[in-house]
Amino acid sequence: MTDTPRDHGGGLDAAIALFGGHRADWLDLSTGINPVPYPVGPVAADAWTALPDKAATDRLIRAARNFWDVPADAHILPSNGASALIAAMPHVMRGKSAAIPTPTYNEHAAAFRAQNYALTDGMADVRVLVHPNNPDGRLWGAQELTRGPTVLDESFCDSCPQHSHTAQAGRSDLVVLKSFGKFWGLAGMRLGFVIASPEVVARCRDEIGPWAVSGPALEIGATALEDVAWADATRARLSRDAERLDALMAKSGIPSVGGTSLFRLYEVDNAASWQEKLASGHVWSRIFPYSDRWLRLGLPAPDRWDQLEAAL
Repeated sequence: MTDTPRDHGGGLDAAIALFGGHRADWLDLSTGINPVPYPVGPVAADAWTALPDKAATDRLIRAARNFWDVPADAHILPSNGASALIAAMPHVMRGKSAAIPTPTYNEHAAAFRAQNYALTDGMADVRVLVHPNNPDGRLWGAQELTRGPTVLDESFCDSCPQHSHTAQAGRSDLVVLKSFGKFWGLAGMRLGFVIASPEVVARCRDEIGPWAVSGPALEIGATALEDVAWADATRARLSRDAERLDALMAKSGIPSVGGTSLFRLYEVDNAASWQEKLASGHVWSRIFPYSDRWLRLGLPAPDRWDQLEAAL
């Protein structure tokens, strides 16, 4: 496997330093975060002042089990973001080699490499699959989950739950990761979940320690997961907006080559040049160190489409 730099979306401060303007002027499309976040209402005062307690954690886990239709033989552990769980996976899986099909989200390889795993394209002690894949949206079939211990990152799967493999999460050889920040648009809240067998979840709990999720995140997360009507309406809106984005890019002769309804991937003649062109209109996009032709865009907020169109 070829090493790739540890890069991410975001980094708007660096873009401002290069291209000027103020933060409010910029349209950040470099991430795959829902631009219409779940509406956070009032939070109980003791969620801020008390250590997170069992009742709040139990409510969140119950809401997650219902929302993702988690089987009874699988356990659920919330954490302070999916990134913390990704970093814990090399310890939890207890192997010496990992197969991570590329291109994909680079934090998985970085985590296993940091713990001295050998990264390979062939047989390995652990496989890591991102489903849908970031950045091309590739979906992995159920047969791909039968080739040994597998970590399945479903961070973007809430926009297409019909493709989720959570129903298999009770198996001893399958670990499913979920990210709350993407679909609900609350990345700053830092909330993620691991869904796996009781033994695997127990090892994860040992890795991340007590009080891994803040009191406000427990309350807001549970409320959002219980709001199924919001989730259904959001999926429909994201689908419409993804189609609108593809149509807008097609007007500039830029074809879509994949993605999800939270981000779209396009093939351009020179990705760096296109990123600079959009940045001149204060639109920040995502390019990749392993491709000079891929440009990824998230969805604009409802009142920011004109800015993207002007930048194009």
